[in-house]
Amino acid sequence: MTVINWRAARHTDLHPSRRESRESLLAGAGRGSLAAMLRPVAEGVLIHESEFCQSNAVVVQGRAGVLLIDPGVHGYEMACLANDLSDSGQTVVAGFSTHPHWDHLLWHAGLGAAPRYGTARCAATVRDRLSVGLDLRRLGIPEQVPLDLLGLITGLPAGMAQIPWDGPHVRIIEHQAHAPGHAALLIEERGVLVAGDMLSDVLIPMIDLNDTADPIEDYLAALRLLEGVAGDVDVLVPGHGSIGGADQIRARIDQDRAYVHALRDAHVPSDPRIGPSAMPGWDWVGGVHARQFELLARRSERDGTPG
Repeated sequence: MTVINWRAARHTDLHPSRRESRESLLAGAGRGSLAAMLRPVAEGVLIHESEFCQSNAVVVQGRAGVLLIDPGVHGYEMACLANDLSDSGQTVVAGFSTHPHWDHLLWHAGLGAAPRYGTARCAATVRDRLSVGLDLRRLGIPEQVPLDLLGLITGLPAGMAQIPWDGPHVRIIEHQAHAPGHAALLIEERGVLVAGDMLSDVLIPMIDLNDTADPIEDYLAALRLLEGVAGDVDVLVPGHGSIGGADQIRARIDQDRAYVHALRDAHVPSDPRIGPSAMPGWDWVGGVHARQFELLARRSERDGTPG
């Protein structure tokens, strides 16, 4: 599990109370029943990084229990998470899936039967896709992934601006980049942005090219929404990859925007996440880029429009 050295990071723009609180949390990260599975990134906000594609599960502590966002991938990891939460006397009172891709829709029986939410469009997309079955081989789903509780989410009313639960206010920032009904979540009192599958240091922007009228503009619009809350963010949690600080969120937004502009303009992007500079084990991301580049070129030729 990657451990971020927050003391070495530059967080000079944090509110002093938040900065001192985070230092205290991390100083005690080796103690307590949750230390084996989770690590704190802000007061009352903890994460677990999966062995699968550095997937980040997020736990937010509330008054009566915890909110669990994108709970994990491998069955043994979710079972361990459930045990650690139980041993610490904490109950999962709500779940949330940021978007309708299989690795963000999983659950484990040990986590209980709390309501699991997504945006209305996310939930509708899940129902449609599950109705025709899953092609496990095409999707590359590992054997260790439990699928019996996959996708059992309730769509929140369209336009609902926050998750209904008894805990810190969690704002829903819905957009259509990457997947239908994708939501970033801003835990306002804690200064934490859970970005779903965006703003990653290891994954390039992955454009949703399935029956979308203007996928490039959808992605750029989503980046503008995230940029609009960047000033309120101390900690960035991407769906996959490393946690970022306040000094990194705008840089990641700019990097993603530059990549999307390069795709739009049919230019070869200069991006450290693809090519020889890609992180070890992430060389396959270059193939994702090549496929996107090809599909967007075909789309432009067919429609006579960019993207």
